[in-house]
Amino acid sequence: MHIASPSRPEATCAPDGPCLFALEGSREWGEAVARCLDRALAPHEEREFEDGEHKSRPLASVRGRDVYLLHSLYGDAHRSVNDKLCRLLFLVGALKDASAASVTAVVPYLAYARKDRRSKARDPVTTRYVAALLESVGMDRIVTLEVHNPAAYQNAFRRPAEHLEMHGLMAAHFAQLVGPRDAVVVAPDAGGIHRADAFRQRLATLLGRPVGSAFAEKHRSEGVVSGDLFVGDVAGRVAIVVDDLIGSGTTLARTAAACRRRGAEAVHAGAAHGLFTGDAARVLADDALAGVTVTDSVPPLRLPPGPARDKLTVLPTAPLFAEAIRRMHAGGSLTDLVQA
Repeated sequence: MHIASPSRPEATCAPDGPCLFALEGSREWGEAVARCLDRALAPHEEREFEDGEHKSRPLASVRGRDVYLLHSLYGDAHRSVNDKLCRLLFLVGALKDASAASVTAVVPYLAYARKDRRSKARDPVTTRYVAALLESVGMDRIVTLEVHNPAAYQNAFRRPAEHLEMHGLMAAHFAQLVGPRDAVVVAPDAGGIHRADAFRQRLATLLGRPVGSAFAEKHRSEGVVSGDLFVGDVAGRVAIVVDDLIGSGTTLARTAAACRRRGAEAVHAGAAHGLFTGDAARVLADDALAGVTVTDSVPPLRLPPGPARDKLTVLPTAPLFAEAIRRMHAGGSLTDLVQA
């Protein structure tokens, strides 16, 4: 049996504020969020059974409380994505059965959010299925960071679905990195043009001068990436390739190489989620890419020590999510937080 926070079942959440829980696997991040809110995580139990089944329950009274359940849905060596999703579902249900007034799922990386539409006949729309599962156990609200398609994500849920953007975090980082040099923000595909432009505007505001924009063509079918069109001037500038996530790194590597061929001074990449799957360590080690910046929504567990890891910068998200929780609990708006 594993107990994440030993305590007596009759304990209560700290009064006059949000009641915070973090499942195993996200506890370190959850503690960072709690510290930003000057609170402690509420105790809970996670118990394993011999046949592979499990249970989770709060060890503090949540009756009448607004509960925020923190858990990032990425797979690692200990838990698959599906296992983490199942545990999230079960604890949401247990909290509602324990008479929580509301349960908000705080999920920095939302699994299955990439498959938000049918691109081929009879394709699943897994974002909508995950939404249905969470709502079926009583989830009242969800908040996540930088999904592939924010409109599809919000349309999948019938409960409030909050979407936090990475622009503020990334722009502050890259403004320092760029300094007095000219910069251009590059979208690695058509689907990322809006994201890249929003980031470009934020970066230009911080730098106090115009920032250029560029676009690289990309088509993906059956795992094969193609497309050679490139629009925009990157010559003599620092190119920043912006995307929602990094998987195998192929898209970033192709875009970085295209920028360097066109005379970019240096190429950096910024993405909210670093999955680093497959051959990412080799692909991202290429000299065309000077640096890679991600957030800690997914720890870089799959990126071993080496050239690619040496290029990596990981930005903390705890302050952003803590402020979102603070505003949600007070009945405030996240609009200016999203745009910050």
